[in-house]
Amino acid sequence: MSRKLRVAVLFGGQSGEHEVSLVSAQAVLAALDPARYDVLPVGITRQGRWLAGPGAHATLVAAADRDRLPAGAAPVAPAASLVEDFTLLPPSHPVDVVFPVLHGPMGEDGTVQGLLELAGMPYVGCGVAASAVGMDKALMKAAFAAAGLPLLPWLLVRRSELAADAETVAARVEAALRYPVFVKPANMGSSVGVNKASDRAGLQAALAEAAGYDRRIVVEQGIPAREIEISVLGNDEPAASVPGEVVPSGEWYDYAAKYLDGASQLVIPAPLDAELAAQVRELALQAFLAIDGAGLARVDFLLDKETGTLWLNEVNTMPGFTPISMYAKLWAASGLAYPDLLDRLIQLALERKRGPGTPGST
Repeated sequence: MSRKLRVAVLFGGQSGEHEVSLVSAQAVLAALDPARYDVLPVGITRQGRWLAGPGAHATLVAAADRDRLPAGAAPVAPAASLVEDFTLLPPSHPVDVVFPVLHGPMGEDGTVQGLLELAGMPYVGCGVAASAVGMDKALMKAAFAAAGLPLLPWLLVRRSELAADAETVAARVEAALRYPVFVKPANMGSSVGVNKASDRAGLQAALAEAAGYDRRIVVEQGIPAREIEISVLGNDEPAASVPGEVVPSGEWYDYAAKYLDGASQLVIPAPLDAELAAQVRELALQAFLAIDGAGLARVDFLLDKETGTLWLNEVNTMPGFTPISMYAKLWAASGLAYPDLLDRLIQLALERKRGPGTPGST
């Protein structure tokens, strides 16, 4: 009897999405089939320390915002020792694949992916370049524009410009865009640090908040929009799920609407005519390939309520990953249940490491 695959699940991290990662990881850890996988939980604290073992998830949840782990927690290792820790595991029980369930900077942005590349370890999800581009909204938009994909007008603002002359920055935004606008840190997810501005005072407050998260800020044209999302799965020949629609509980789908008030609705499948649904799925695949995506991504669109125009918003290379998150729900509606989705992602990670068509590839 062949041994079970050993899967290291990474979670936590140093970004503002630490708590979201813990929720996603809890679902993944619970759903991985123990008959097929030997699962090793690996938590990353807010301070960047690594904790491996069965109690890692509970320890990070208990630690919350504290600067140190609770008394009696297992020893931790600095990130620099990760390659050594994994490669010195007993030859009879190595880690076969890593499943990073990390959201935001220092996890979803190519940093951990680069570390795993150095360690020579297969891992679930996008590679270094796609992760970095997918995390950085400005670089992402540049890649989309080069691929000829439809984008709303936008501007890049640097924190240094804002510090030097906030009034000039505001005037530049007003000259290029009309209110309302959305202001976002370039490198952040889950709507952390994102605000809608309807006048100059709101714009300046939003820019100041975004600058607290990143030195680069994206300002986008706001429109009256429906929010349409597609889940993508695969490597060089990806597949797209049925489309879904987010009906936010508030004016737009901010952090509170996503995670706190529980009143937003996910409509699956989205009420779109067949032609528009096909267009959304095709554009989602084009966006995934434009950043050289691998494994998975959720692609988000804005559908103008007044004109019916479809705009590409962004690609999320590690979306929320619970069974009730949009990514998994879209695949469930497309015929792929959550445990099977995890199996497929692990297969795709191994395939990408080996290369399609090589012996033992799936």
